[in-house]
Amino acid sequence: MIKKSIAFAMVITIALGSLTTVKAQEKKSYTMWESITITPDNTKLKALGEAMKKHNQTYHKAGPYKAYVYNIVSGPNANKIVWEMGPVRFSDFDKRPSTGGHDEDWRDQVMPNVKSLNTVEYWRKDDKLSNEGALDPNKVSHPILYIRYLEVADGQGYNINRLLKQVSETIKAMDGENPWGVYYNEGRQGSKIGRHIATVSFLKNWEEMDEDGKFKETFVKIHGKNSWDPFIKGFSQTFVNSWDEIWKFNPELSGHK
Repeated sequence: MIKKSIAFAMVITIALGSLTTVKAQEKKSYTMWESITITPDNTKLKALGEAMKKHNQTYHKAGPYKAYVYNIVSGPNANKIVWEMGPVRFSDFDKRPSTGGHDEDWRDQVMPNVKSLNTVEYWRKDDKLSNEGALDPNKVSHPILYIRYLEVADGQGYNINRLLKQVSETIKAMDGENPWGVYYNEGRQGSKIGRHIATVSFLKNWEEMDEDGKFKETFVKIHGKNSWDPFIKGFSQTFVNSWDEIWKFNPELSGHK
């Protein structure tokens, strides 16, 4: 049932101040995505599709600049699209496509078919806690993404590491592959936006939404019979807001499969 995806999609964040400090200290390789949420002009969808496909095939077809386009099919941003580039590092932006007609093509061909760009964000993956080994790095093997965003409560950052570790250990111990990722928003979001962290469940098809991954059963087996209620209580105290979105990969607009 859908509870499998809900369990997988549990999102944990860390206190914003400490997050910035930790990230600033990291020097080693990391995985990050640039993500732009776009509100299309519904009267120009065909033109937008043609322009974006051509743009991506021309300027974003390989390496860290490869583009992926998703349709948001549920949640508060339903009917918008997401344009993603990566995996990328901040240093890659120094050499990102900008000359040779790139910026002009985006401005003159893509943007006239767009109502607004709602967010431009940078999401960095937690490699230790994520469970993405089943994903094919050469193609989109799991075209449906079940995403949960969560906002941490003021003063509750000390709970984050413990809760996050418990969720990660449980998902990795469940039967099957269960590809799942934890992503931190690299920019501060303030108290009104709250898009601090997202977890992503990667699904091959919609049928997987009907499967019961037995998250609770596995959690109790790993952490002890009296562990569930304290976990739920700590989770509800730590996070003040959460919401879900389902994204579906759009190969036509991406310009690749």
